[in-house]
This record gives sequence, structure tokens and C-alpha cells, in this order.
Amino acid sequence: MRILLVEDDPSVAASVIDGLVNANLEVEHVSTGSDAISKALAQDFDLILLDLGLPDMDGQDVCRSVRETSTTPIIVLSARSEEIDRVLALEFGADDYMVKPFGMRELVARIRAVARRVSPTESGPVAATQNIGALSIDRRSQKVFINGEDVYLTPKEFDLLAYLATDPGAVYRRNDIMNEVWDTNWYGTTKTVDAHVAALRKKLGNQDWIEAVRGVGFRLGDPNS
Repeated sequence: MRILLVEDDPSVAASVIDGLVNANLEVEHVSTGSDAISKALAQDFDLILLDLGLPDMDGQDVCRSVRETSTTPIIVLSARSEEIDRVLALEFGADDYMVKPFGMRELVARIRAVARRVSPTESGPVAATQNIGALSIDRRSQKVFINGEDVYLTPKEFDLLAYLATDPGAVYRRNDIMNEVWDTNWYGTTKTVDAHVAALRKKLGNQDWIEAVRGVGFRLGDPNS
């Protein structure tokens, strides 16, 4: 996996590069927004790690510029911890947001989680916008619609729905869902899956969107098909 790291602090950049290389990831580093935009548009990177406090422009503008012509996943790495900063980054097209300081294990886990969401599965590539009956899932904007009506989901609810939708009709085991949707440091009970499924069913307006398979897990399907 080729990663573009956009970070102007040499010590932070060196630490991140070392951690990613140790995780067998290939890294190219730039320290300005203008270099980030030109590199992102000219080369084929699998993911971009983007700092917001860059010397020549705000990282939010970099994110917006890249997203105008590229679907390369972007994870923001920033010391800005306010909710508004997270919201703006996601609205401008970021796929995830981590607040500094962060652990390398978590960063690598998030990189792999984002890569899984946007990579083709064995059954074929999942489109950025996927329609299953009246349900529409927009992975780029992380929005969900039922019959054209916007359905508000929390980030984890969206991740769970998007994961189940990678292969509609297939049964996903609870432990596999935990491993794929929750980060690798999660040590809680799989009952949290059931709680999120219950919330999703309520928000989708029909319990039959997500079927429980006794003793196994869950499958997503069109209740009207």
C-alpha cells in the first residue's frame, strides 16, 4: 500500500514514517499543501494522511482540492480536537479523523479499516454509491437514504451498514463484524453489534432490512424483494 504523508513537523513525520514502514507500508512524505495536491493528483496513492496545520495553506483546503478530482481515501491527522474541525474535514471529503497525539497501532488499524471499506471485495468492487431497493448508501459522503430521504446515522452505524452491504444477502458472523467494523483494540462484548443493529433497524424504518441468523450473525437484504 502506497501512502502519501502530508506533515510539516519533521519529528512527527519521522515518527509516522518509521511506524508505517515497520507495518510494511510504503510512504512518501511532503510538507506543504501545494506539494500534497500536485502529488495526489499526479501519482497513484492508496491513501493520504493529511495534517491540517500546513505552512502554505490549511489542510481543509487541501482535502477539498484533492476530493474535487480524486477518490483516494484521506485520513486527517491533526492537533485540532474541536468537533467543528472534525465535521468540516468529513464534509470536505475526509474518510477519517485522528487527533494528535495518537498511537501508531491505532493509526495502522484505521488505515487498514479505511482501505477495506474502499477496496474491492471477492464478490467485486463496491460502488461509491450503492442502491439496494429503496436503500441508497453513499460511501464517499457517508450518507444513507431511504426512498430519497436522508437517514442520519452515527459513524459506527454507517460503518456497520456499509460492511453488511458489501455483499447483500451474505451472512456475516458477529466476530467478523467486530473485527472489521470495530478497531483491533476493542475488547468489549459482541452484544454491541446487536445494539447497533437494533438502532439501524429503527432508523431504516423496517426491521426486515437486517435479518438475524440464529447462532451465526446478520445479513442485509431488501425487505420488499
